[in-house]
Amino acid sequence: MSEERSCVVVTRDCQTESNGTVCMSYRLDSIEVQNGKRPLEYDQEGENVQRKLQKQSDGSNLVGVTLSLGSSSASPPEQTDKRDHAGDNSDRNTLFPALDRDSSINSLIRCSRSDYGAIASLNHNFRSLIRSSELYRARRRNGVVEHWVYFSCQPLEWEAFDPARLRWMRLPRMTPNDCFVLSDKESLGVGTELLVCGKDVLAHVIYRYSLLTNTWSTGMQMNAPRCLFGKSSLGEIAIFAGGCDSQGKILSSAELYNSETGTWTTLRSMTKPRKMCSGVFMDGKFYVIGGIGGADAKLLTCAEEYDLATGTWTEIPNMSPVQPNLENDIPDTSAAPPLLAVVDNQLYSADYAEMAVRKYDKHNKAWVTIGGLPEGVSSIHGWGLAFRACGDSLIVVGGPRVMGRGFIEVHSWAPREGPPEWNLLGQKQSGSFVYNCSVMGC
Repeated sequence: MSEERSCVVVTRDCQTESNGTVCMSYRLDSIEVQNGKRPLEYDQEGENVQRKLQKQSDGSNLVGVTLSLGSSSASPPEQTDKRDHAGDNSDRNTLFPALDRDSSINSLIRCSRSDYGAIASLNHNFRSLIRSSELYRARRRNGVVEHWVYFSCQPLEWEAFDPARLRWMRLPRMTPNDCFVLSDKESLGVGTELLVCGKDVLAHVIYRYSLLTNTWSTGMQMNAPRCLFGKSSLGEIAIFAGGCDSQGKILSSAELYNSETGTWTTLRSMTKPRKMCSGVFMDGKFYVIGGIGGADAKLLTCAEEYDLATGTWTEIPNMSPVQPNLENDIPDTSAAPPLLAVVDNQLYSADYAEMAVRKYDKHNKAWVTIGGLPEGVSSIHGWGLAFRACGDSLIVVGGPRVMGRGFIEVHSWAPREGPPEWNLLGQKQSGSFVYNCSVMGC
């Protein structure tokens, strides 16, 4: 197998200080990244849109890192200690010579996480840092967050899209049993993990993809396993609420997941049981909106707000953007849950029937149409169309389909005054629509 080589240049500009002039320059050439050892592989087929690279460093950086990556990985390559090229140091706290560990980490957090694979190939110390959560905790403390889009168009295959560098990447293939492959699945990005929830032979199960190790694992269980729930994440935590159990009973219970500790905490139950609902974080609180509930399993138009500080739920009437009997009497259970996203603490919804984008007016407690969805995106009663928040932008992942063939497109719009003006970030051919989609910000 042929090898690709990357060149990493690390420089520190000369700075005049009271005690003299400091000038450092390091050059590390021919850092090898083997194709066979690359955790995330770039997908060249999807790069039909011109790349728009964004400068990651600013004037406050002590160390600027410039990386010529070729097609290097987005997470640390698996290499043995014998293949360390930069001279492994016995002191694991040492990263850059003449810089303390804190200064080194403060420099690295300003690099794109697309570059972390090449950085990890320098030596064991860098690789250990990249594969720990320390670097991402430092990014979170300093407000350095990059959002990538993760989606699946095939039961066991997941891809990632980097909106900043317009790169498509393939994750390792999942290896669950046939029952999980055929079951309905839900996904959520939290911390540095992608959780994919489905059903095993006898029970609900969660598969977890770790950005740190680039591997899938299983064995996670909620305190009360469920499906068809509302969920959302905020940093390293996520809340899962409602849904139904393995016997089909609609639940009012809720749980909080901490990705740093891998633990589940049972929360106070909602005032109403509901399934096929949506969840969002807004203004520091968690909201469960819409869904189906009640003794007659009818569409709910109310929402519930969970205050993390007090641990209490408050019902909010008429907060769901989906109202009964608006789409030719399609059964409530056939339609997708409300398509919701929050940007800058403003709540938006995608109306797939009217191909419209709506914004929630908090003051008047009403939904207002502000414009349309991207042209050509299609869905089946909302299924196959992803509407998500991605940093300071709204994104729509979907695409046109003709005779079973079509495209997956990623559209983006940063909300501002006036109607949405969608920007096509990426497009690639796909034989199927989007089954699952999540955004991971870390």
